[in-house]
Amino acid sequence: MTNIRFTLTALLFTTALTCAVPASSHKFGQKTGSNSASPSADTSQMTPVMDGGAGPCSLDLSVTNDGKPAVAAHVRVHIAYGFAGVRKLDLDAYTGNDGKLRFTGLPPRVKNPPLEFRASKEKLFGTAVFNPEFECHAKHEIALVPKPADNN
Repeated sequence: MTNIRFTLTALLFTTALTCAVPASSHKFGQKTGSNSASPSADTSQMTPVMDGGAGPCSLDLSVTNDGKPAVAAHVRVHIAYGFAGVRKLDLDAYTGNDGKLRFTGLPPRVKNPPLEFRASKEKLFGTAVFNPEFECHAKHEIALVPKPADNN
């Protein structure tokens, strides 16, 4: 009886090792296919993604300055959602080399719509408004301009 149990344990262990080895070699970044160079692998065109994890909606932002992509522009948003707005979410991220940024996982309903996505870079500012209740998956552009001086 002990001999059968030992044989079954050894067989199970060998099977587990055989299945785990190919998965672990792929996990550490070894390329298995011959199609390793693809156009989507270009790191200069990768759009940063900020996932809020609060819902199905998303917003693609394109931030520009004088018609050119604004690289590394800081974009932030404050979101209050849920029953009576008790859940709060503050997201911020920077645009990529193409001036683009994607926010995903946004809630479909917010307490005080629309949401204001504020972008800034050095002394330039811009805002985009987004109401996820009417446009759950949207694309907007923010044109950065100098902040007007306050004359008091």
